[in-house]
Amino acid sequence: MEKGIAAKGFGTFDHVADIGIRGWGKTIEEAFENAAVALFSIIVEDLDQVIPREHIEIHCESMDLEGLFVAWLNELLAQASIRNMVFSRFKCHIRDMELEGLASGERFDPLRHQRGEEVKGATFTQLAVRRQDGLWLAQCVVDV
Repeated sequence: MEKGIAAKGFGTFDHVADIGIRGWGKTIEEAFENAAVALFSIIVEDLDQVIPREHIEIHCESMDLEGLFVAWLNELLAQASIRNMVFSRFKCHIRDMELEGLASGERFDPLRHQRGEEVKGATFTQLAVRRQDGLWLAQCVVDV
């Protein structure tokens, strides 16, 4: 595991043209939630400036955990785009390859939020959802 990742629970990794994101957690849900934090830390320069005042319900499903992870991230991106929002807090529950979640944040405010990279979508590149070093890892490359 990378130095400092265990303390934060999320991180990014280098990829040729895009950006890799990963989340670690004691549970698979925590890994998914922390990967969502990594995703939005790319979109907004300082995620601490995003106040979780609005809560958006997220639902997605897939045939496997890897597909569910990509669906989760892409649904978060879709909801952020549709609502012109940025999210900073995430909760999810997975059961029978269905995910019910909550994304909390606020409308994008250019006076308070400095935009980072535009993320077009989560991909299946370097996709992994597995137990590693006693924790769950969820990672993929996002298209920027």
